[in-house]
Amino acid sequence: MPEFFYSELFIEILGVVTGLIYLYFSIKQNIWLWPWGIVTSLLYIVVFFQTKFYADMSLQIYYFGISIYGWYFWLRGGDKDKPGLPVIRIRPVGWIFIVLIVLALTLISGFILRDFTDSPLPFWDAFTTAGSVVATWMLARKYLEHWLIWIVVDLVSIGTYISKGLFPTILLFTVYTAMAVYGYFEWKKEFIKNSEN
Repeated sequence: MPEFFYSELFIEILGVVTGLIYLYFSIKQNIWLWPWGIVTSLLYIVVFFQTKFYADMSLQIYYFGISIYGWYFWLRGGDKDKPGLPVIRIRPVGWIFIVLIVLALTLISGFILRDFTDSPLPFWDAFTTAGSVVATWMLARKYLEHWLIWIVVDLVSIGTYISKGLFPTILLFTVYTAMAVYGYFEWKKEFIKNSEN
């Protein structure tokens, strides 16, 4: 097999492709997003280990686990009398908890990364990780607003990846940002439709 297939660039490009497939199924609220999420996570564990983005690497391990949880919850967590899991909204008080959780995770992991690793951007790396942890949990529970968190996380991620020259991943996160906006409005339509029934 040619050496390219073992290269960092090939693994990164493959991660971009599987990530886009994952995003497509996510917007469509199709349960196949979860197996594609597992594959993408495994590929990006390698990418982020090689580029020393350790918080992002640990995030991929979390994604692997939450993909299994999401897969199960989307299959079994809904109303037994209705097919599928409905899109729901977070209550205003829920935002307070979300902000506090993101802030706490950012500070804890930021200090750990700063003091115990050679991470080039410890607090930015920690912030994107914290936001991603919360957004993915919200996706697994089908909260509409998870898309809003992804928009912020993706924009910040683009800045961090520019600093490391991860150009295929920058492209992926640019698409992620645009698709998160699209996904929000698609899921909102679904929420409104379900609310009217």
